[in-house]
Amino acid sequence: MTTQAQQKKQRQQRSEYRFINPQGAEVKTRDEAFGAQTEVSAKAVETSAKLELHNGAVTFGIEVTYNPNTYPHVITGGQIISGICGAPWDITGGYLGEQIKLDAKRSGQGSCASTITIVGEYQNPPAYRGTYGFDGASSSFKHTTKYEC
Repeated sequence: MTTQAQQKKQRQQRSEYRFINPQGAEVKTRDEAFGAQTEVSAKAVETSAKLELHNGAVTFGIEVTYNPNTYPHVITGGQIISGICGAPWDITGGYLGEQIKLDAKRSGQGSCASTITIVGEYQNPPAYRGTYGFDGASSSFKHTTKYEC
């Protein structure tokens, strides 16, 4: 193949590609499409879920935010909004995957414990079966925590 034929083939191959940047606009080169990244907010790497912890007559409403780009998903925040004395409780960390671990500290009023740790393992239908406890303990009470959304 001659040099001219090779160059023509390369031009044809290049013209077959279309490059789209993250904003959805067509750009001329791959570098423009992938090179300069625009600022991404922290909200872009987190999503939320609602959980409902059941322990007999007690039900905790839980809202968590987590990073969906990790597995197990790293819990980045949220609150236990109801069902436990001193609610709300601020979620300080944990993870969500085949197992759950959720740590929270009391931010509401009351004389209850200052921290809670919830642990469990996944089961079907989507829920976690495990235990929770206060002030450093994690096995004081049994629970089933449903994954709401």
